[in-house]
Formats: sequence, C-alpha cells, structure tokens
Amino acid sequence: MTDDLDLVLLRPEKAAELLSVSRTTVYALMRSGALRSVRVGTLRRIPPTALAEFVARLEQEQAA
Repeated sequence: MTDDLDLVLLRPEKAAELLSVSRTTVYALMRSGALRSVRVGTLRRIPPTALAEFVARLEQEQAA
C-alpha cells in the first residue's frame, strides 16, 4: 500500500480527507489561493507539498 504523501498529485477529495475538512472547503481554499494547486487539463490537483505549506502557514499565523 502506497503512503498518500508519496503520491505526486492529490485529488481535492483526498486532500480534504488528509486535512480533515470538507471537499467544498478545499475548493474554496484553492479558489482563494490559500491552498496551492495545479491544473492538469481540466482537472485541479494538489501537490502534497502544498498541504504541508498550508498547515505551516496556519501554524505561523496562529503563533503570531
């Protein structure tokens, strides 16, 4: 079984599962630019590093 973070790109549903938020929230975060994503044809995918960056940014903002 492959570890989820070993995947090259994540579907928004998988990113939502890993962040413990809804799929709608993930799409809103992508739309606002808070969560980095890439376009593959007509699809949106999220690099696993974008999840780590997002969480680190949240931690920084809350520590300030």
